[in-house]
Amino acid sequence: MTYTIAISNEKGGVAKTTTTLSLGAALAEQGHRVLLIDLDAQANLTLALGFEPGGATLTSSDILLESVPLENVCQKTNIDNLDIVPSSTKMERAEQLLPIHLNYATRLADAILVADPLQYDFLLIDCPPALGAVTLNALNAANLLIIPTQAEYFSAYALRNMMTLVRRVRKETNPSLAYRILITLLDRRNRTHRTIQSQLENAFGDGLFQCIIEIDTKLRESPILGLPITRYKPSTRGSRQYRVLAQELVEYVKETNSQPA
Repeated sequence: MTYTIAISNEKGGVAKTTTTLSLGAALAEQGHRVLLIDLDAQANLTLALGFEPGGATLTSSDILLESVPLENVCQKTNIDNLDIVPSSTKMERAEQLLPIHLNYATRLADAILVADPLQYDFLLIDCPPALGAVTLNALNAANLLIIPTQAEYFSAYALRNMMTLVRRVRKETNPSLAYRILITLLDRRNRTHRTIQSQLENAFGDGLFQCIIEIDTKLRESPILGLPITRYKPSTRGSRQYRVLAQELVEYVKETNSQPA
């Protein structure tokens, strides 16, 4: 069974794309078959894996707007067990035009549902930094929403709108949507970071991943070479922490799937 994860936060600069890439690569390294879906018009995830945005004939916008089968848009990467649905600036049109389509909010979920048997254990969806029609599609398709957030005021404050959208999606279209918050770019030397980390832990409790992603300059360097951090610098702190996150996620999925309906 394929498990679908949306990675979203309307606040930019919170390591959303880095998390999609690094977590996906860590899962693939563990032997899981992973498909990354880039829904961001900036196409940073596509670029980070060495693909030229706009270079592909078909991209994620074609799935949403033209109902092109998901399997027709998948591309192999240079990483074993890791494929991608690339994006391009055409995704801007998707954000504008999706609402005129019937059942527009579930077009990605429908595409995943009718796909020719998906050979993937995990689908990871990189969302744009906005809570519009494209992100709504991702949340309706997802079993789990991961919300990367920095331990900083504006990033933590943005969680309000994210939680409002989660409640709306649960009420209207995807009642089983779960969420977990991931603290990223943490500097343990920074008193403000430590304070907000504590506040997030008190506010969300089990809604937070235990794993925390700390600042690591190598995480910023790896996309330049078109490689995830686990390939670029496998022994760095960033690599180790994303491997821990991958394992925590796998355990969460096993526990969730073992619970009676």
